[in-house]
Amino acid sequence: MLALLHTSPAHVPVFDALRDEDHQGLELRHFVDEELLARARRESPEAVADEVRAVLDKAVAEGARAVLCTCSTIGAVAEAAGAGVPVLRSDRPMAAAAVALGPRVVVLASVESTFGPTASLIEEEARRAGRRVEVRTCLVEGAWDRFAAGDPEGCARLAAEAADAVTEADAIVLAQGSLAPARQLTTTTIPVLSSPRPGLAAGARAVLGE
Repeated sequence: MLALLHTSPAHVPVFDALRDEDHQGLELRHFVDEELLARARRESPEAVADEVRAVLDKAVAEGARAVLCTCSTIGAVAEAAGAGVPVLRSDRPMAAAAVALGPRVVVLASVESTFGPTASLIEEEARRAGRRVEVRTCLVEGAWDRFAAGDPEGCARLAAEAADAVTEADAIVLAQGSLAPARQLTTTTIPVLSSPRPGLAAGARAVLGE
């Protein structure tokens, strides 16, 4: 069983649909705690380390063979928590793919608290690959308010518009899973990357011990 740690219930159907498309038979168990992100934004991601560890321990106790954290803000905290099983962040495969495309990476996010963890992850993947990278960030104004108000389509439209306005980049990273639908709406020729599908694939491999 793969456990998924979310900070929004909106991610549950997204990952269930990806499982049905790509990983039939994979058992998923969702753990949703919106307060983790709210507190991480108010204080810092490290402020929720104990709470994240408690969720991971609960997931393992219920039979998880791996845990996938789908929140980019607290992903590093989850990875570092240590749970006795692999704990992955869903945006790591996306970061590796961005680095492979070239040194100029633009990160789009709807909340500023995401920029630090995502930029650090991309820089980490660049060091691992022996590549140089220059990370620029862009806040998608109004996107989080749309998402929080139950308007994911409006959120995606704003993110797509922001992506289409990017110039002089080798890759555009949609830092949060909530922005992933924007990928289908963009018209830019710059590659636009999102995390849910490659993240779930990594989680599935971890469950199988690959």
